[in-house]
Amino acid sequence: MSHIEKAKELRAIVTPHYNCAQAVVIPFAQEAGLTDEQAYNIARNFGAGMKMGSVCGGITGGLMVLGLFGVDDPATIKAYYKHFTDHHDGLLNCKDLLAVSAKKGEVKKTHCDGMVYEAIMAVETILKEKGKIA
Repeated sequence: MSHIEKAKELRAIVTPHYNCAQAVVIPFAQEAGLTDEQAYNIARNFGAGMKMGSVCGGITGGLMVLGLFGVDDPATIKAYYKHFTDHHDGLLNCKDLLAVSAKKGEVKKTHCDGMVYEAIMAVETILKEKGKIA
């Protein structure tokens, strides 16, 4: 199963709820040497912008995955952030992203799912470029 397929499966589950960060981290967990439960717990407090509307859980989940694979060089992390700011009006914070989405009439879950899948695609690209995954 691909990372995106796994994330879609997780986001479709109602109970337990998988927040955006968990839905990004768990699909990569086993490749990084973690169990799904460990990944679930590590990312537990990062949904909804660290539970306070701060940086999007999908984006922070992606940072966690990059860290798990040893990717932490400033240029790569800056490029990762730039990907999101370029595609989301310069915004990274959950509350701001959701406000813009609501003004467009988008459903919150649809927006959040999109951020999860976008984070996974960005992380996959970086990990492949760095030779960390096939």
